[in-house]
Amino acid sequence: MGVVERYEALNKALEAGLDLVEVAPASDPPVCRIMDYGKWLYEQKRKLREAHKKNVRHTATLKEIRLRPETEKHDLDIKVHHARGFLEKGHKVQFTMFFRGRQMLHRERGFQVLEEISQSLGDVAKIERQARMTGRRITLLVVPK
Repeated sequence: MGVVERYEALNKALEAGLDLVEVAPASDPPVCRIMDYGKWLYEQKRKLREAHKKNVRHTATLKEIRLRPETEKHDLDIKVHHARGFLEKGHKVQFTMFFRGRQMLHRERGFQVLEEISQSLGDVAKIERQARMTGRRITLLVVPK
C-alpha cells in the first residue's frame, strides 16, 4: 500500500475486521501489516512446536528387569519378551538378579540364567557389560544391535 498515515491504516484494519501489526519497528518509517494477529501468533507457535519435535531425538534410557534365582521359566520368558520390546525401541536393558540368604550358595544358577537370557536375546542385542557379581546381586547390561 506504500506509506500511509497511522490513522488511515487503523481505519482500513478496522474496516477489514483485522489488526494493524507493527512488523519492523526499527525501519524508517516503521513497517506495519494488516492481519489477524491471533491467527498469526497461533501459526508461529505451531511452527515452533513442529521444529522442536524434529530436533528432539529419542534418547536411550536404561530399563531394569529384576530377577531372582528361583524365577520360574514362564515368568522368565515374559521378562525376556519385555526386554526384547525395550531393545527394539532403542533402550538399554539391565538384568539384575538378587540373592537372599542361602541363595548365595547357588550363584552359578544366577550366572546360568543370565547366560540363557543373553543367548535368547542374541538376535536383537549385544552384551555391553558381562554378568558380574556385585555384593548380593548379579548384573548384565545389553544394548540394541
